[in-house]
Order: sequence, then structure tokens, then C-alpha cells
Amino acid sequence: MGIVKIADELHEEIRKASGAMSRSINAQAEFWLKMGMLAELYPTHNYQQLLQMVMQQADVKAAGVKAAAVQELTGGADERRSA
Repeated sequence: MGIVKIADELHEEIRKASGAMSRSINAQAEFWLKMGMLAELYPTHNYQQLLQMVMQQADVKAAGVKAAAVQELTGGADERRSA
């Protein structure tokens, strides 16, 4: 691990984005660094394609994400209705 110096203005934007994305400041910066690196490695891919690559690498399944999101948004209301 090392120290990376960045402009105060950029740090402030990372701080705000980290709150919006429910990530730590370090995790937000790391995410942006990773996505930027992927964008340089795969210049013909758009953001959604790059994100899909990251999700596939982590073995994230869309059905599992959708089910978890519905559960969180509805507080389990769908399960209670179907029971």
C-alpha cells in the first residue's frame, strides 16, 4: 500500500461520491481508479460493459442482485404477499 497525493477538490468529490454510493472514501477512489484503468485497457467498451466485466469476475449473478434489491426495497413485502 502506498500514499497517493490528489488535489483537495478531487478528494472532496470522492468524499461526496462515497456517501452517495455507500462506500468508504478509499473504496470509492479505488473503484474510480479501477474503472479508469479498465477504460484505458478496453477503449471500445462503455461503462456498462466494463461494469459487467467486473461483476462477472466477481461471479455476481444478475438474478441474485435483483432478488436482493427487491428484498431491500420492499422490506420483504413481496415474500409476505406470495406466502
